[in-house]
Amino acid sequence: MRKVFLVTLFLLIGLTLTGIVPSQVLAADDMKTIVVATDATWPPMEMVDKDKNIIGYDIDFMNAVAKEAGFKVEFKNTAWDGIFGGLDLGKYDAVISSVTITEERMKTFDFSLPYINAGQVLTVPKDLEGVKSLADMKGKKVGAQIGTTGAMEVKKVEGVEPKNYDEIGLAFEDMASGRIQGVVCDTPVAADYALQRAEYKAKFQIVGDPFTEESYGVVVKKGNAELVELINKGIKAVQAKGIDKELENKWLR
Repeated sequence: MRKVFLVTLFLLIGLTLTGIVPSQVLAADDMKTIVVATDATWPPMEMVDKDKNIIGYDIDFMNAVAKEAGFKVEFKNTAWDGIFGGLDLGKYDAVISSVTITEERMKTFDFSLPYINAGQVLTVPKDLEGVKSLADMKGKKVGAQIGTTGAMEVKKVEGVEPKNYDEIGLAFEDMASGRIQGVVCDTPVAADYALQRAEYKAKFQIVGDPFTEESYGVVVKKGNAELVELINKGIKAVQAKGIDKELENKWLR
């Protein structure tokens, strides 16, 4: 018993000297891990860098939310066309992937508080004249990513020929090659392609103002109120501290 007591005593002393106490060790070990899916093909919100790390505004934001709310986050790169089905099947706990909160989606899934506003905008070649809005694109081909609100908006305009893509980058490639004459997507994505990318910023321009009012939210399986509450706790803290504005300056300005 004496040996056991001494070993325990020395262990406690060692932990104290390093600034760690047993309760802290247990708290770290017991911290909940939330698996979050994202389609990392939507820069600057979510993308893969040259070292194959998932980066972007949404990634930094979710990490900040996790830190403020006291949980760990593990990201899972998932194709957009199956991302919501995977959530239903329990392959992950949540989705953060520039998902616009809509009434239709809210019938099937639960959402966190809105964390950023991002309306749809039209990007066109700089040499395309007389275009101030999507309505001016009649008789022209306009691309968008399949299943997004951008694709829905293009379909609404009579006379515009819609073309859907699995990835938004393919739409911009087609526009650079002259195969389509416009691209509709979220404002942060349009800003990335038209204002930041060296290969495109001399070729493209954003015309007009955003023509939709949209907010992104974190998606959770219907009925998981506990997780929504936990994520909202982190979002409120991030917004109160202005961390979201810092991230906007880093990724979207």
